[in-house]
This record gives sequence, C-alpha cells and structure tokens, in this order.
Amino acid sequence: MTSIDERLTELGLKLPEAPQPVANYVPFLLSGDQLFISGQISKDGTGRVLIGTLGGALSVEQGQEAARHCALNLLAQAKAALGDLNRVAQVLRLTGFVASTPDFTDQPKVINGASDLLVSVLGDAGRHTRSAVGVASLPLNACVEIDAIFKIR
Repeated sequence: MTSIDERLTELGLKLPEAPQPVANYVPFLLSGDQLFISGQISKDGTGRVLIGTLGGALSVEQGQEAARHCALNLLAQAKAALGDLNRVAQVLRLTGFVASTPDFTDQPKVINGASDLLVSVLGDAGRHTRSAVGVASLPLNACVEIDAIFKIR
C-alpha cells in the first residue's frame, strides 16, 4: 500500500506548513473518530493568498487552482493534527466558499479543484459530500475558503 506522503510525491505535490489561525479559533479539533478542520483560504505554499472575485477578474481555472491550494492546506492541517495522513479513513464533508459576483454560478466547478485533488491523493477515501456557496467576500480578500470534516482511524 502506498502511503499518502508517497502519493503526494508521485503527483508532484508538496504540503505547505499548516497555516496558523488569523483570529480566535483553533485550526482543527478532534472529536471521537472525526477531525474538524477550520476554513482554509487559498494560500499557496509561499504564503501568498490568491485573491479576487470569480466572475470578475478571476476565471474558473484560477478559482480551481485556488481550491487546490485550500485542499493542500486542509491536508497540512490534518497532518498537523494526526501526525500521519494514513490515519485519514474518509473525507466526509467539504464546505466551499467562493468569492464571486452576483451573476457567477460556477461555484461547484471552482470547488471541483479541491474535490479532484483529494480524490487524486486519497483515492476513494477522498470522495465526500459537499456544498459550494457563493459569497460577497472572504478573509484577506481570498477568492476561495474551504473547511472539512474527516473520519479518522
């Protein structure tokens, strides 16, 4: 069986450091066999926040890239919480928030960037329930934010 870390390497992906909270909350919380991960914004591995509005200056493809960064940050938080990503049994739920113009309706396509990455990395354990919601703005002018619930071993 290939470890999750090996799979990330095979895919050419590198987990960033788990981002620290920017307000009064914890980045993750363990409860029984579930790991709740606070919203992760579209921050890349260098710490640069991908900013803007979908349907405005940003394309769906740029939004998908931002969602992939959110997913990598979710995995980084999971690794910080668990020590080993192989403890992830299933991604149960994602809630994706997309900063978008009132007429933009492709939020699901944007959040597919995160969903596709999680399935690529975790296989069937990456399949999940999901919501994709359009919002007027996000913290730090991020274009995407995603939170998650994982089932753990």
